[in-house]
Amino acid sequence: MAPKCPSREILNHLTSRWGVLVLIGLLPGTLRFSQLRRKIGGVSERMLAQTLQLLEGDAMVERRAYDIVPPHVEYTLTSMGREAAVRVRELADWVEIHCAAVLREQEALAVKRGR
Repeated sequence: MAPKCPSREILNHLTSRWGVLVLIGLLPGTLRFSQLRRKIGGVSERMLAQTLQLLEGDAMVERRAYDIVPPHVEYTLTSMGREAAVRVRELADWVEIHCAAVLREQEALAVKRGR
């Protein structure tokens, strides 16, 4: 909980919108950039590249580039990344299970506040 704890930055990478989806997307196995982008849906090339770089820097994702034409790059979870992915998938599963209830509560609160 310390403000300057380095774990905050790592936690931010793992639990960001795209970080969660990248980790979950790579759980089944290795994917190329374009495959991962299609699997996630809605993420721009720039945001996906940035997210992958952050997760690679945190040793959650391994990037393999092959020296061929056209360029071929694959991404896979490291053992630590797999462990983190399982945990964020549990949170994402919980959110999906409770999504309707949360939306009802949000709507009720908006009505209560007069919106």
